[in-house]
Amino acid sequence: MDANQLASSSARPALASDGTPLMPTVAAATRGPSWAAVLSVAVGSFAFVATEYMPVGLLPQIAYDLGVTPGTAGLMVTTPGIIAAISAPALLLAAGRINRRLILLLLAVLLLASNVISAIAPSFAVMLVGRALLGASLGGFWTVALGASGQLVREDQAARAGATIFMGITLATVIGVPLGTLIADLSSWRMSFLATSVLAAVALAAQAVFLPSLPPKSAIRMNDFRAMLQRSNVRRSLWLVGLLFGAHFAAYTYIAPFLERNAAFGPSWVTALLLGFGVVGFAANFAVSAVVTRHLKVSLLMLSALMALTLFALPMLQISRVGVIAAVMAWGIAYGAIPLSLSIWMQWTSPDRPEAGSSMFVSTVQTSIALGSLAGGAVVDHLSIASTMHFGGLLAVLSMLVIMTFSTRHASLKDVLVK
Repeated sequence: MDANQLASSSARPALASDGTPLMPTVAAATRGPSWAAVLSVAVGSFAFVATEYMPVGLLPQIAYDLGVTPGTAGLMVTTPGIIAAISAPALLLAAGRINRRLILLLLAVLLLASNVISAIAPSFAVMLVGRALLGASLGGFWTVALGASGQLVREDQAARAGATIFMGITLATVIGVPLGTLIADLSSWRMSFLATSVLAAVALAAQAVFLPSLPPKSAIRMNDFRAMLQRSNVRRSLWLVGLLFGAHFAAYTYIAPFLERNAAFGPSWVTALLLGFGVVGFAANFAVSAVVTRHLKVSLLMLSALMALTLFALPMLQISRVGVIAAVMAWGIAYGAIPLSLSIWMQWTSPDRPEAGSSMFVSTVQTSIALGSLAGGAVVDHLSIASTMHFGGLLAVLSMLVIMTFSTRHASLKDVLVK
């Protein structure tokens, strides 16, 4: 569309069949494609994920300073997960036709407040207040940001815009946790949260400057969720999502104390291994993206098997430094490709209700993060850190059983999932 056509179309609002003017679905159209706005949301996604995962690398230090056990300290991951699981669908239902720009800015303010409170927390109870604010903003952010990404650019660029926003997740996984751990090693864990506070402030400022008006295309109703949950394949798919994310976070939440206590790695080695975990995961994400849509079921089955194998192997290899490094890297490869694979899997289950499907996916992920880290903490406190690796491996095996219930002998997986 050239400039004259754009001016003409903006001067004459589209009309319904009865002559009633229609609300434009893309408010940013008069401003043209806004990749600066997309990047501002991507910075927000980086800040959210870095903040969510931050306690993983800092768990031993925070537990010691605030006087709690490592298992109890795992509540820093559990608390935002539980609240985010509720806020994802709740915000979508409550938001109605409120402009999504305003919602994203308010969520960025909550993220900034969460990091500041966590950085200055004098007690573990105050720390959990800060983490609760993160949960309140986290679920809503993913639900709104992914839905709004297509409004920031032309329709043919929507997929690339979504991928750019997801890039923030990948980068936070690669450098967010190890960078936070490195800052803590050089200074203190409080400085790590102050660093993410600065990042959250940058995201807020960028979104305030670059985000255009984002009126919603439609309001989500409770019936959309009910209709999806009535389908057996959707319910089993959600179990699959929950088991795989639960398997990962039951173990990954406690990887730092495992490496320090069981495998006798020093702080610098822990930082390096977490960085390596993220780097190989980043590479696996791009490698699998080339084949995942053609072989989704097989890909997920192999990734689940690799995760189960590495989690069962880690306690047995803890006396071997080389063995532990190899197992952690293999685990990073497995998990690095799982979120993308599961996201595509859920998209195929709900092509008719993409926003509801996205919300349920986010809610299930956050619930499994919360329950996985909570159950892992109980295992750590009552059994051992090594036992939570076994627990995660068991959940990964159960996910493989769920995958095998989807029979694709006479049909493609995409056809099976939409039934």
